[in-house]
Amino acid sequence: MSVTYIVTPETMSAFKNPFGTLIQGDPTETMIRLAGIVWKQKPPKIISVGDTVSKNLHKHGIIPQLAITDNLAMRKKITPQIFEGKHLIKVKNPQGTITQQAIDSIRNALQTKDDAHILVDGEEDLLTLVAVLYAPENALVVYGQPNQGIVVVRVTSKKRAEAERIWGAMKTVKK
Repeated sequence: MSVTYIVTPETMSAFKNPFGTLIQGDPTETMIRLAGIVWKQKPPKIISVGDTVSKNLHKHGIIPQLAITDNLAMRKKITPQIFEGKHLIKVKNPQGTITQQAIDSIRNALQTKDDAHILVDGEEDLLTLVAVLYAPENALVVYGQPNQGIVVVRVTSKKRAEAERIWGAMKTVKK
């Protein structure tokens, strides 16, 4: 049996505000500030969620161990990203959902030492929650905040509890 989690009007409001620390600025500014955070905190893993932020991390030498993309930026098709040296995993995850396939792929990718790129057929935005739930303590999950900058989530027990609360409020469909 497979389970899919679907955003409800009640849970949608939880996704309006940054889930972590918002770093405002253009890509160069945000990457310089993120590099300082990475240098200071030395996270065990970095996970990027989103095409633009994943591309910018690689471009600025901040290599995420897991990049999650969907070949869309601001809901528009873009040239597919190819990240050298990463194991490519393809998953289906329709807009407004979190599928069991996506959950399993993220969990498995985070349990290995190999770098991975999860390419989503659908939408990757909500997968930030999954990354926070399964990333090791003190890992950094980074995603873009449109027209503002990037959001950096340091994985802690408090952040995991917050992600679980939001995820738990989503509608569950079993197939």
